[in-house]
Amino acid sequence: MLQEVLDVISPRDSGCYVDGTFGGGSYTRAFLDSSQCRVFAFDRDPSALAADPSLAQRYQDRLVLEQACFSQMDLVLAHHGVSEVDGVALDIGVSSLQLNTADRGFSFVLDGPLDMRMSQSGTTAADLVNSASEDKLAAIIKSYGEERRARRIAKAIVKARDSGPITRTVELAEIIERVTGAKGRARIHPATRTFQAIRIYLNNELEELARGLSAAERLLKPAGRLVVVAFHSLEDRIVKRFLAERFGKASATSRHQPEIKGEAPSFRSLFTKAKTARAEEVTANPRARSARLRAGERTDAAPWPLNFDRLGVARGIEL
Repeated sequence: MLQEVLDVISPRDSGCYVDGTFGGGSYTRAFLDSSQCRVFAFDRDPSALAADPSLAQRYQDRLVLEQACFSQMDLVLAHHGVSEVDGVALDIGVSSLQLNTADRGFSFVLDGPLDMRMSQSGTTAADLVNSASEDKLAAIIKSYGEERRARRIAKAIVKARDSGPITRTVELAEIIERVTGAKGRARIHPATRTFQAIRIYLNNELEELARGLSAAERLLKPAGRLVVVAFHSLEDRIVKRFLAERFGKASATSRHQPEIKGEAPSFRSLFTKAKTARAEEVTANPRARSARLRAGERTDAAPWPLNFDRLGVARGIEL
């Protein structure tokens, strides 16, 4: 949804913008090519930032690449002497580059090591599936994958690893296929939700999203714009709730809750509901079918305190 993001951000000469999820760099390039602006591009994945060495030379001092989580954007920009920006763009979830690189272990279609680490450091997916208890695996798969067969899948993983560690993506996918018996009949691959759940848990993605939205709220100047593209319902609900509260509307957590009092609206709405990808984009990129774009324009009100519970963010699973 590059054009839709560009339309919302509307980069201008001398403006300052944050691309919080650099990935393949499409947003960053579009911002820099459309105006004489400056962009701070974030990605926790070092491979993404190193993929095109010519970028720094092409844009020179108009582009700053930062290997960091986007939740740290206000702190990182403070080190550059920047206290406010004109726009922030976030594209949530795994990137096409990560998904299409077998060695990164994000795909259940491509055989590779069971990794899934966005930052390429810390606990791997193999570490998790070979050491976590059945209860913990079931909780992760249910909470972060919205998988109704979570207990059955967790039990099968624990049983399979008794014969030896699970180390490959296709190996895990086959375990899930056998226990669900759904391959060929299901609308989506039977391993989709489990792989999503493990990835979200390992990379702390939902808490990172909530912190990133809050950081953007602190960093945006009045009339600055926030645009977020999400691909899964878990992420989209967090964005929807965050913006609904800050528009001054009743919390999206429940339609029965009263209107929130005490905090002035820190964003104003730019359109009534989420935008979806155009038909031609879906044809070219089927993954765009599930994309939902939400946006808001900053008011001059103070930032709201971050409340994970109101956003529906579960902060870790320890069993």
